[in-house]
Amino acid sequence: QVQLVESGGGLVQSGDSLRLTCAASGRAINPYFMGWFRQAPGKEREFVAAIGVSAGAPYYADSVKGRFTVSRDNAQNAVYLQMNSLKPEDTAIYYCAVRFKAWYGYGDSRGYDYWGQGTQVTVSS
Repeated sequence: QVQLVESGGGLVQSGDSLRLTCAASGRAINPYFMGWFRQAPGKEREFVAAIGVSAGAPYYADSVKGRFTVSRDNAQNAVYLQMNSLKPEDTAIYYCAVRFKAWYGYGDSRGYDYWGQGTQVTVSS
């Protein structure tokens, strides 16, 4: 079993930056695919970014490509999401998740086995 805890969210203005951290415990996450998703009020959870076992294979949603960067530190058992040039439409609860097996595509939330509790990101205009 893996416990995931997100942190780093907050209230910022349009154009600002935030760095989210996903700290894992209970099991090493370095052999596994990690994803970031978000859910805005009244909307379904959507894929944001993911990173494979080899850190050179990140994936991004088109809406965040060029602004967000996902990375991992296996020594710290953590994954990060650097968010730059934030926009009001980025406002959501952000979740990290771990995928043990590739039953679904990296952007499909059904394929992830454990989730954190989420961290709120609010971007004001």
